[in-house]
Amino acid sequence: MSTTQRQIVWCSGFSFLIAIIVGAIFIFVFPLSSWSDIWTRHFMDIPFVIFIPVFSIAIGILLGAGSGFFWRKQFLAIEHALHQLEEGKQIEVKEKPAILEMQTIADRIEKIGKQMSEQAKLSQRLATEKVEDMEGRIQEIIEQERNRLARELHDSVSQQLFAASMMMSAINETKQVSENDREGKQMKQVEEMIHQSQLEMRALLLHLRPVGLKNKTLQEGIEELLIELSLKVEMEIKWKVEAFPLDKGVEDHLFRILQESVSNTLRHSKANKLEVLMVKRDDLVILRIVDDGIGFEVNEMKAGSYGMQNMHERALEVGGTFKVVSVKNKGTRLEVKVPVMINGDDAND
Repeated sequence: MSTTQRQIVWCSGFSFLIAIIVGAIFIFVFPLSSWSDIWTRHFMDIPFVIFIPVFSIAIGILLGAGSGFFWRKQFLAIEHALHQLEEGKQIEVKEKPAILEMQTIADRIEKIGKQMSEQAKLSQRLATEKVEDMEGRIQEIIEQERNRLARELHDSVSQQLFAASMMMSAINETKQVSENDREGKQMKQVEEMIHQSQLEMRALLLHLRPVGLKNKTLQEGIEELLIELSLKVEMEIKWKVEAFPLDKGVEDHLFRILQESVSNTLRHSKANKLEVLMVKRDDLVILRIVDDGIGFEVNEMKAGSYGMQNMHERALEVGGTFKVVSVKNKGTRLEVKVPVMINGDDAND
């Protein structure tokens, strides 16, 4: 039985009982000369004995329906608040209950909802911190392992390749190679292969143990990287790097793009010359890397090329553009343009 039905039944019964009591008191105060008078007395052409019960029951039904609707509204408001609490939603009490006891219940529910919301926020924050801490530890382990591999490769394979290169160079210098000397030509090819392997190894070491920007500006990091590289490869390296302030995130992304590009140049371009330019023009940071290598067809470049995709994504993450122009046997030019933003605000602000 619903609240409205229950109130109608209770109010109708109560009204009927009141009518009987009032009728009895009336008969007791004003005795009837005969019981037949009950049926002979009329009100609105209805016998008095019938009118009183019917009228009282009708009044009870109206009062019960009104009070039932009122209480049903109060209970529905509490039910709605509890349903929001069950669903984990923020409790919104649009209208305070009119009954004091109901107000107390609504306030308690609202207080419990706020406590649950705070606990949910705390749990989410702890979960996020746990994941970030785990990712940080994993990244640290990966970084340590990469450094270990880089040291081992540098101390063993790289040194052996250097020794082999020196030996082959000495052999080829002391031996006269004629046009029909097949063995001499093969020795020369071996020397070139060892030289290419050295470039591959240097590119691999650059990937495994990249130079960071710890406590250095972007200009200092680029210059340090290129100076170290110029001492290890025979390639002619030129650079022009201007100094200007940038957000740390932008500096890191630009530096990683440069590292990736230089690594690709060492591994694939067979270039003799490398030029690096980083300047600021018209509120844009321009990073340009140019080599005179063998180049490649940009349109035919594999969509899954990790290096190019990684550089493109890094440029997009800092709101920049990434463009590559390459011509076979002419060289490659890579250009990144990033709008100058200081701490998230435009430089003109």
